[in-house]
Amino acid sequence: MNYSEIDQITNKLLLLQDLNYREFHAKLIPNVSKESIIGVKNPNVRQVAKEIIKNHDEELFIGNLPHKYYEENNLHSYIICECKDYNKTIKLLDDFLPYVDNWATCDIITPKIFKKNRYKLLPEIERWINSNSTYIIRFGIKMLMNFFLDDEFKKEYLDIPLKIKSNEYYVNMMIAWFYSTALAKQYEETIKIIESKKLNKWIHNRSIQKALESYRVDNDKKTYLRSLKIK
Repeated sequence: MNYSEIDQITNKLLLLQDLNYREFHAKLIPNVSKESIIGVKNPNVRQVAKEIIKNHDEELFIGNLPHKYYEENNLHSYIICECKDYNKTIKLLDDFLPYVDNWATCDIITPKIFKKNRYKLLPEIERWINSNSTYIIRFGIKMLMNFFLDDEFKKEYLDIPLKIKSNEYYVNMMIAWFYSTALAKQYEETIKIIESKKLNKWIHNRSIQKALESYRVDNDKKTYLRSLKIK
């Protein structure tokens, strides 16, 4: 694969352009220049990623940073998700995450290999959330949420996001998402965090609101959660 072949990949994305979708999606990621958005729906981007991997064309593409288009970053994200080697996945993330500049691209990245390597992942999560980058921090919190709130849950995991002090909306929203998910999955331990009011007012109230919107939280618990909102 050479650089003209990279152009061919970009051209594949351009051929999948949906201008109406571009107009709609650009409003969801206002910090991303509209000129960098082609307007390709994620299922189509994911399909292109599968084709690239099938043809063994991924190495040069993911090494060709920075990408020009938002969808190229999403394509890069989907390729990382399919990597079957844990250590290589960490290396790919360290190369790519500094270029992630929006919540949508960030939230695509959920490497499948992490599910089998949780015991290795916690130190990496700690490293990511100690970053100075909004979306690296967000990614770290998301990995904690995705992989450590189910059978492998330990109550000390709830303390990890408490260490994060940020004024960034997309960091704080992910913290709220983490605790609302924790309320749905590990209510008995998570409600203690809410009752103690350890979170700042905005995250506290947003965590409750997102839990109230969840079908996974029982109505009686929702009634109690409403009483815990900070005025």
